[in-house]
Amino acid sequence: MLGSMLSKIRKEKHMTKVELAKKTDINIGHLTHIEKGERNPSHKALKSITNALDVPYQTLTHLYDKPITEDDTRCKMIEHLSYNKVLAIDSYSNFIDCPSNVPNTSVALKIEDDSMQPYFEKGAYGFLELNVPLRNKDVGLFQYNGRFLVRRFIIRKDKLVLRADNKNYDDIDLTEDSHFIIIGRLLNSDKI
Repeated sequence: MLGSMLSKIRKEKHMTKVELAKKTDINIGHLTHIEKGERNPSHKALKSITNALDVPYQTLTHLYDKPITEDDTRCKMIEHLSYNKVLAIDSYSNFIDCPSNVPNTSVALKIEDDSMQPYFEKGAYGFLELNVPLRNKDVGLFQYNGRFLVRRFIIRKDKLVLRADNKNYDDIDLTEDSHFIIIGRLLNSDKI
């Protein structure tokens, strides 16, 4: 998945592989293998590539060793992962212990509503793994129509759905025209 994201970014930046190879001193053949997902770049090479593309390094490291699945392709997962944005935290209250069964946690997020009950109770903390592709039925943090939502990511044959576990909330059917960003996967350490 990392290679596909790098290819997407390079194309969005209107940069050819030849230009990227010159800026990074990485052989064009090696860049081609990276973009096709046949090889992962070393961390040094990834830093060089992200510098040349003028994007943050850390946001892409979460894609290491994540293969592209058939669902990822069908859902256009790459289009909904952010590579140049980070979550802004407007307030903070404290540190909390990070359980060992959620080792990839970036931040703990306090759940503000009852939309995901019983998986998350209002006021509980979810453990957020940023910028990772979601699989069917994963709980994620999304930006959708300017709002931040915690919902279950449902992959159907003909559409994608953001679903609350609490039946009092309506499903959000996503279409080709829907603009949403997957911020990350949200885990409840008690239910893993």
